This record gives sequence, C-alpha cells and structure tokens, in this order.
Amino acid sequence: MSKNDINLPKDFPKLQNDTFLRAARGEETEHVPVWCMRQAGRYLPEFRESRAGKDFFETCRSPEACCELTLQPLRRFPFDAAIIFSDILVVPQAMGMDVQMMAGKGPTFPEPLKEPEDLQRLRVKVDVGKELGYVFKAITLTRHKIEGKVPLIGFTGAPWTLMSYMIEGGGSTTHSKAKRWLYRHPEASHMLLRMLTDVIVEYLLGQVAAGAQALQVFESHAGILGPVEFKEFSLPYLRDIARRVKDQLKEARKEVPMIVFAKDAHYALEDLSQSHYEVVGLDWTIDPQSARERTGGKVSLQGNLDPCALYAPKERISDMVKIMLEGFGTRGYIANLGHGLYPDMDPENVGAFVEAVHQYSKRMIKQM
Repeated sequence: MSKNDINLPKDFPKLQNDTFLRAARGEETEHVPVWCMRQAGRYLPEFRESRAGKDFFETCRSPEACCELTLQPLRRFPFDAAIIFSDILVVPQAMGMDVQMMAGKGPTFPEPLKEPEDLQRLRVKVDVGKELGYVFKAITLTRHKIEGKVPLIGFTGAPWTLMSYMIEGGGSTTHSKAKRWLYRHPEASHMLLRMLTDVIVEYLLGQVAAGAQALQVFESHAGILGPVEFKEFSLPYLRDIARRVKDQLKEARKEVPMIVFAKDAHYALEDLSQSHYEVVGLDWTIDPQSARERTGGKVSLQGNLDPCALYAPKERISDMVKIMLEGFGTRGYIANLGHGLYPDMDPENVGAFVEAVHQYSKRMIKQM
C-alpha cells in the first residue's frame, strides 16, 4: 500500500475481531469483549518514552504520534477495541479558545469564559474539517495500521463537561464557576451548550467518515449536577447528539454504535437507556445487577471495575472480575473500568484484568 493510500479513508483492512461491535449491538459473542479507558496512557513505559519532552497538544495534532500511541497497548494486551489517542479539549480549541497542558496542573485555559458576553469570543461557525482535520487523519492512519485486528473507537467530550472546563479554566472539585452560570445565566448556558452540540455533531460525523467504527461521548462531569440540572443542561444535548449523528449516518447508510458515559449520574440510568445510544457506560459506584434491572435490557452496558482494583494482587483482580461478570451477565456487555487507567498502574495487572475477563467469560458462555 502506498503512502497516499494510508491517508485515505477507504479500502481499510478487513475487521478480524468484531466481538466489541457485536456486544454493543446486544448480539451473542464467544467471550465478553474488554478495553480500558486511557488504555493508551502513562502507565505504559513506551508511552512515556514516546511522549518525553513533547507538548501534549502538539502530540494530539500529529496523526503519526496519535496512531503510534493508540497502537501501543494493542501490542501488549489482547484488547477487543482501540480508542484513538486524542483529548476532549480539542473541541474548545477548535472554537477559538487557548488550552495548554501544564505539568503537574493539567489542562489550563489562560482566558476562561467569565460572563455571557465572553461567548462572543468563540467562533460562531467552526470549520470542523479545517480545525480538527488532524484527528480525522489520525483515525484514518490508525484504521490502516491496526490492520483490522480490532475496531477503532472515536470520541468526544459532552457539552456540559466541555462547558465546565471552558468556564472553570481547568479541573475543579466544586465546578462552582460553571454551575453559577447555570443558575445565574441559564439562557447563555443553553446558548453555549447548543454551540458545543453543533460542533460535536460535525466532529463525530467527521470521525466516522475518517474510519471510526464506534463513538463514545464522555460526560465526565455529570455527577456534579443534581437530577434536575442534569435533565435540563446535560440530557437533552446528549440525546440531540445521538439523534442527529444517527439521522445523518442513516442517510449515508452507515451504522455505528454509540456509547454514552455519564460518570456518577446514577439517578439518570433509566433516562440514559432511552437516549438513542446502544451502550451506557457505568462507573464503579453502580451495582451491575441493579444497572441491568434499571435499564431493562434496552441497551448494552459497559464497565465498571473500580480502576483502583488494579492495585490488588493478580489473583484478587481475577476474583473481582468474576464477581463483575456474574453481575452483568455475558450478553450485551463490554468489560471496562469505571473510569480511566491511572499513570502509576502496573501494566502486568492490566494484562491480568484483560485475561481474567476473557477466560472467565468464555467459561460462563460455555456453561450456558
């Protein structure tokens, strides 16, 4: 294949392992598929080596670097899916905001949004192809280089989560500045959430056109909202994104499963299971059996081992995986952690997690 061919979103190698996609659709599988949020991350020595001395967002803008980082965990572990290496904050950047990754501090917006008039600083019409084309190129390149081993997941942050970063100026424990907007400036809040939704829809469609085979929407800051605020400022936009993406994909005769992960939004499980997503991702504070009952078989579920469980000895990890699998059952289920992998985790324990999911789920399925 010529260099030009691997930059074109066509003639991708045939998919050899579609277990993850079948589980997302609720179909039968030979084993429970497994992948990890932040599986391309600092817990891997090769990741740290590749990233050494490089600016984080510069790395995100290099399709070759993103492709390499996405593939690294697949060389070590038999994951059933890959997720493109990128960051949710590329969307605010595309809208004209400056975001920097500060050592020891994380993402920082030097000039966050303070008052509703600051919305005028944002690009009204974002040319997603121009501003985020580097993500699409990374997806296309990775689809070719992954050689059909497993499906590739594209992703985005959800509107409320991105809004909170844009107003807080970075991470926060209380999110009080962003929540102040919801109570003091509800109209401006909805305007910003609509602007974000419009960009996100185009962004996700661009990812599918580039080769993404599934999409995950991260509502990482859902839990900071109460049930009433979630229903007003998060849920309608999550639903709108899924509906609009699906409508446009239908016209293009494409079907791509979508996952919604609203961390800590226990109160919204029933609503999330009726929001046009095939899969609802769960954090570790939800009981698997109760999640099954509350979602009533309408969706597949993904999750939800406590990431800190991977600090345990390998035998203990295996026991916890067994309990998790028995709680969820094997049909319509994708094993994952309840959040991302932490930088100080032992890669061997990640391997033990993956192996335990595969081994025990095969045994369970055989006994059915």
